[in-house]
Amino acid sequence: MSLPHAILTALLEKPSSGLELTRRFDKSIGFFWPATHQQIYRELGKLEQAGLIRDIPQPPSRGQRKEYEVLPEGRAALVAWTAERQEPKSFREPLLLRLRAAAVVGGYGLRAELERHLALHQQQLASYLAIEQHDFPPEQAATENRLQHRVLSAGIGLEQFWVEWLTETLAAVAAE
Repeated sequence: MSLPHAILTALLEKPSSGLELTRRFDKSIGFFWPATHQQIYRELGKLEQAGLIRDIPQPPSRGQRKEYEVLPEGRAALVAWTAERQEPKSFREPLLLRLRAAAVVGGYGLRAELERHLALHQQQLASYLAIEQHDFPPEQAATENRLQHRVLSAGIGLEQFWVEWLTETLAAVAAE
């Protein structure tokens, strides 16, 4: 149920065509709620059918694309959804299960995979920190984007956790 709400959020931030929306998704919401372009286009159709968004009328032109905006019913649905009670989701991470299995069968080849994960998390952390520096400089800490910054801060904290945990785990693997 969250993908439609992610799309409504993005469209409330800025009415967009499907292509613009998928590009924006890849640079923001997609970091924590990934979706394929096909999923996004499919949901746009469903949201339009449900009367939550509409295609903004455009003057006729060649190669015309649809640009969507959220209708009052869509805004109301998003407001209601943000207030709903939801239990935390269980955490599933295949790497942790693989590490548990390695404790039983041996960790042959595990070091390279841990190093690869470490490099990926370091890259993602660097990306998040660059976004923070660009989009949330300290002098704008009290602006209307505080909640967006909190979402980014969660991503930064998670990546910092993984970098620290993987570094310590690699040291533990080396010690065995």
